[in-house]
Amino acid sequence: MNRCGVFRADRVVVHKGRREMLLLYRESVLRTYRIALGREPLGHKIHEGDGRTPEGLYTIDRRNPKSAYHLSLHISYPNSEDRARATEMGVDPGGDIMIHGVKNGVRHPEEDWTLGCIAVTDLEMDEVWELVPDGTPIEILA
Repeated sequence: MNRCGVFRADRVVVHKGRREMLLLYRESVLRTYRIALGREPLGHKIHEGDGRTPEGLYTIDRRNPKSAYHLSLHISYPNSEDRARATEMGVDPGGDIMIHGVKNGVRHPEEDWTLGCIAVTDLEMDEVWELVPDGTPIEILA
């Protein structure tokens, strides 16, 4: 539980096609958010700069309280499979994939706009920040 007595998430699930992020505790949904994704949301991220949001199983591995996008939680992309795929293709897999708020001073737009990250409103990001501890698994689905 967090300091407000609310259960903290033990898993995050993102449904890219539905533009939806779920925070789960056991099998119960704690919160549901409408999200914005990378500007090219279809398909798995292959290389830096492709504008895609990765798909697969990752972990929230660190946080940035001084993000240019309000607050941000880092997703452990690329994993070993992502790096191997990129090496085979001769490209850089990229990195710095985050769940974050919006660029400081900007409202959350409806369309996909990130470089591959998952964006929510700043108020929602405050809540995500409190409810999702480091080490939480995140599954990103098509």
